[in-house]
Amino acid sequence: MTTTLTRTLKLPSLVLFGLAYLTPIIVLGIFGIIAETTGGAAPAAYLVALVAMLFTAHSYGRMAVAHPVAGSAYTYVRRSIDPRVGFLVGWAVLLDYLFLPMVIWLIGGSYLTAQFPGLPIGVWIVGFIVITTLLNILGIKVADKANYVLMAFQLLVLVFFVALAIGNVVSANGAGGLASGQPFFNDTASFTTISAGAAIAAYSFLGFDAVTTLTEETINPRRTVPRAIMLVALIGGGIFVAVSYVTQLVHPGGVFEDSASAASSIALQIGGQLFGAVFLAGLVVAQFASGLAAQASASRLLYAMGRDSVLPKAVFGKLSEKFHTPVANLVITGIVGLIAIFLDVATSTSFINFGAFTAFTLVNASVVFHYVRQRRAGQQLNPVSYVVVPVIGAIICAYLLSRLDSNAITLGVSWLVLGVLVLALITRGFKAAPPEMTATEKATVEAAA
Repeated sequence: MTTTLTRTLKLPSLVLFGLAYLTPIIVLGIFGIIAETTGGAAPAAYLVALVAMLFTAHSYGRMAVAHPVAGSAYTYVRRSIDPRVGFLVGWAVLLDYLFLPMVIWLIGGSYLTAQFPGLPIGVWIVGFIVITTLLNILGIKVADKANYVLMAFQLLVLVFFVALAIGNVVSANGAGGLASGQPFFNDTASFTTISAGAAIAAYSFLGFDAVTTLTEETINPRRTVPRAIMLVALIGGGIFVAVSYVTQLVHPGGVFEDSASAASSIALQIGGQLFGAVFLAGLVVAQFASGLAAQASASRLLYAMGRDSVLPKAVFGKLSEKFHTPVANLVITGIVGLIAIFLDVATSTSFINFGAFTAFTLVNASVVFHYVRQRRAGQQLNPVSYVVVPVIGAIICAYLLSRLDSNAITLGVSWLVLGVLVLALITRGFKAAPPEMTATEKATVEAAA
């Protein structure tokens, strides 16, 4: 019996899903790192990142129209450019899946260490990993409704944070203090530092394209999905710019006692001990829930790739007979997470963004390839929408990719080289077509089911 997904989702539901996936409070989680990198111009970095994401969101929308199925960067590149290039995009995205839980646990650990300096960060990271891994082994997942409740709590914390920050600025400098160009550009900031900050700030946007995984459950997806992608990027970016702006007003410049947990100190400054505790609780709970979902997604991606023989089936393609979960893969992601003990937040987020910018650049390029193919087939498409906009998006994403931490670029390039070797192995020297990595399209949905 063949079953199909039911089309019930409308635009508001897709936008809520996308915003919940972004974890809006992360703007405060990495504020200190971005402010330090930019020289006190965090909102400018988010503005540059937002522009890049809007161009890329447009390209995702064009691809969602061309391929109205549950999709991903891998799917779009594979169908529009070449299956081998698509495989390497999927391989690059795998880097995101593997390292994302690590970054989430590191950010949560950084804030807890700042609050409880008597315990080293490794204790908190190991605690996150052990608890999250055990819960995922038992099969406990975060449901969509819980995600929406969590998002509402995050937004409430953000609203209180912004309100208290505004009150702090007005109290110190009067109402006129709310209008300032210093958070966007100042003597210690430059285009180079702002673009480097934007390359890190893009981490906050990861997941804006997640709504494409719900294409087959959306009413009128050719119209609704592109609009949802654009709205998620725009609304999320607006939140990031606004929150980082008022936070930068409270703390001008980019010098902090501990940049990895700067927002916690600022929350204490503007709201006292009570709000400081509420803020820390909100951030840690959000990081824990995000880590739970991210590890579940990574383990299921590895499982599906093992099942499809993209990775060794004997290791990655097995489920526990008792728990019916990919235990080996969960343990592997937990072990990878231990690397966080030896990294800082800036470097680790750059690892994630290497895979993201690689995928974003090639999604933009896939729109141009689609335009050329359709033109050859006799179909006329808007050259501005299918050539000019994606070319600009590709250039911006490629530039931000070049601005990442040098260690992240080295790791990313090494990972892609490994991907080429894997591709050569599974295609018998590139003579056969690569297997379809359908896992990249399903991991997110399966993890949240």
